[in-house]
Amino acid sequence: MAEISATIPQLMSFDFDEMVRSKQALRRRLTALPIVEKLRLLDALRERAVAIRGANHWQRSEAQEQPPDYGKKS
Repeated sequence: MAEISATIPQLMSFDFDEMVRSKQALRRRLTALPIVEKLRLLDALRERAVAIRGANHWQRSEAQEQPPDYGKKS
């Protein structure tokens, strides 16, 4: 277990209370932003999602298996 703990970066904290405080602070900062800035953030998230989907698209389109038709009677 010591080896695993040694490999985790020191920047990472598993203090639950600190995580909650950090999340609340982020939510307060986002709430205080003007609507225009929130829309810019939304656009950036959408662009990122499209890029991620595009990067993984080749993996999904290489082989497609058709499910059997269980409704047919012989």
